[in-house]
Amino acid sequence: MIVKHLDQIVGTEADVDTAGWTSRRLILKDVGMGYSVHDTVIKAGAELDMHYKNHLETVYLTEGAGELVDLATGVTHQLRVGSIYALNQHDHHLLKANQGSHMRMVCVFNPPITGNEVHDESGAYALSD
Repeated sequence: MIVKHLDQIVGTEADVDTAGWTSRRLILKDVGMGYSVHDTVIKAGAELDMHYKNHLETVYLTEGAGELVDLATGVTHQLRVGSIYALNQHDHHLLKANQGSHMRMVCVFNPPITGNEVHDESGAYALSD
């Protein structure tokens, strides 16, 4: 059984902070669950161009509001607390947090990440060995 609290992650190497987002990696590849789970904050006003070519991701919004733009179709989805989306086709997308409000979300990745990944120039995480 694995039991953790966010307090155990904050300030460690599993707490990854960038200009647009902070990701607290709660469950990682090394525990053998077949997925990873992250507590992620998209900073107020951030616009992130992402394309997870190597991973599938499901996201559940717990705080804030923003938009998700499907860059293949141009369709924009409004996100608010309680919204969930799944990038089941490795969808190239733009994630926008509203000005003055961050978005906090629970993110699940398959395959799991190792913990120190950041987005590459294409908006993807590299596939770990």
